Amino acid sequence: MPEVKVRKTVTGVEDVFHEGGPTAATPFRRGYILKVIENPYAGRYVEDIQPFMENLKPLGMQMAGDLIAAMGVEPSGIEGYGKGAIVGEAGEVEHGALWHAPGGYSMREHVPNSTAIVPSTKKVGGPGTRLDVPVTHVAASYVRSHFDAIEVGVEDAPRAGEMAVVLVMTTGARVHNRAGGLPASDIKGEDGLR
Repeated sequence: MPEVKVRKTVTGVEDVFHEGGPTAATPFRRGYILKVIENPYAGRYVEDIQPFMENLKPLGMQMAGDLIAAMGVEPSGIEGYGKGAIVGEAGEVEHGALWHAPGGYSMREHVPNSTAIVPSTKKVGGPGTRLDVPVTHVAASYVRSHFDAIEVGVEDAPRAGEMAVVLVMTTGARVHNRAGGLPASDIKGEDGLR
C-alpha cells in the first residue's frame, strides 16, 4: 500500500453573524481542513487503487479531530458536514474518489448521531483550483436549513502529482435559514434522511 505523504495543511474557520438580516446571538460557525498529499497513482493508470483507501483512514481520523478542535466546539456541537478532493492534473477523478470512505467515516467516528450520508464532490485541476464542498445535516439529509457549501482551495496546490483532500463542518443552520422543510428539531433519526 502506498504511503501517505503530506506536503501541507490549511485550516480555516469563520463565524457568520448575519447575512444582511438581524445579528445572531450565537454565530453560525463553518470550518474546513485541507491536506495536500502526494498522489501515488499520478501519471499512470493503475487498475487496483483501493489499497490506498486503507492508508488514508488514519489521515481522515486526524483531520476530523483537528477540525473539531480548530472550531472550538465539542463533537456534539457539529451539525453539518461534507468532504471533497481536488486531484492534480497528472491524476484522474477516480483518485479523488478514494477519499469517500476515509473522509466520511472519520467524521462519523467523531460526531455523535451522524447517520446521514456525507455529501461529496471532487474534480481534477491545477494549483489554485477552488472546490465548493457541499454540506448537509449530520443526522438527516432532508434538513434544508443545513444545506450549504464551503469553498476551499490553496494557491499552490494541487501540483500535477498531488491531491488536496478536504473535510468541512458546520455548527448549525444557515444564519438566516427560512427556506422551510424538515426542522432539525423534528429529526426521527431512522434512516439518515428524515
